Amino acid sequence: MRRVLIVNPAASGVDRRCIEQVRSELSVHAPVDVMLTEHPGHAAELVAALPEDCASVYVLAGDGGYNEVVNGICLDIPIGFIPGGATSVLPRALGLPRDPVACARRLAASGRLRRIGLGRVTPTRSDSRDEQATSRRFTFCAGVGLDAELVRAVDRHGRRSGRRPGDLAFAWELARLLVTRHGRIDADLEIAGLGRCAFVLAANCDPYSYVGWLPIHATPTARFELGLDVVAPRQMQPADIGRFLWWILVSPNQQRSPDVIYIRDADRVQVLCAEPTPLQVDGEDLGNVVEVILEAERDALTVLV
Repeated sequence: MRRVLIVNPAASGVDRRCIEQVRSELSVHAPVDVMLTEHPGHAAELVAALPEDCASVYVLAGDGGYNEVVNGICLDIPIGFIPGGATSVLPRALGLPRDPVACARRLAASGRLRRIGLGRVTPTRSDSRDEQATSRRFTFCAGVGLDAELVRAVDRHGRRSGRRPGDLAFAWELARLLVTRHGRIDADLEIAGLGRCAFVLAANCDPYSYVGWLPIHATPTARFELGLDVVAPRQMQPADIGRFLWWILVSPNQQRSPDVIYIRDADRVQVLCAEPTPLQVDGEDLGNVVEVILEAERDALTVLV
């Protein structure tokens, strides 16, 4: 049975030596074919074209590469996610080693399988309801508003050899966004049936992301085996910033706050925007939207752990 390793050679933590070491670890019991991506979207194309006799696929990439694979794959086969990006949230959230070689060694040795759920966004990109909306899976998070604006701001710095700037750029742009708005984010979004909010974060796991080694617990009760957790501050004023940062970085309590809309284990959530608003999934900018349907895909994927 064929096994395949899909590699994004432009990912932050990937070079020729890393690729060869990972391939070597995965090939201990059986050969592994290596496929290199050549352009954005190529990982989805490669995995969509895998033959039916493929037994498993491994992905050495960053979060964008993982997202492409789960959106392109047609076969119900095990997937091993190996950290190759600057953050690589998905394998870390699955409890896998941060070092790609150590991760490959573990995946080759354990053979353990786990079923996990994914998220899906279906955005409306204009006020016209006649346009056909295209949905997109996400592996760990989606955001409408603030964090999507942050992703877009960092992307404006450009990518050197395809690699996004690191945590310092994110911290700088977050500070700049908050200063520009005087620490205020208007409640321009609405979660259908639950009220208005400043921004929306949705996840199928905890942590939501990482800053270096520090986990961000935006949705502390989210689990891969459940539906989606959604957190949405009802407002964001200067006095709220410190409290929200304390919750997500130190002591999660937002799920019990009356100032936050917190939805646990949801199947479907509708977000309405007063004006076109940025949307991100797994750290990738999907453009401006006026409405987003967030849905859980329970028991969607078999992963190697």
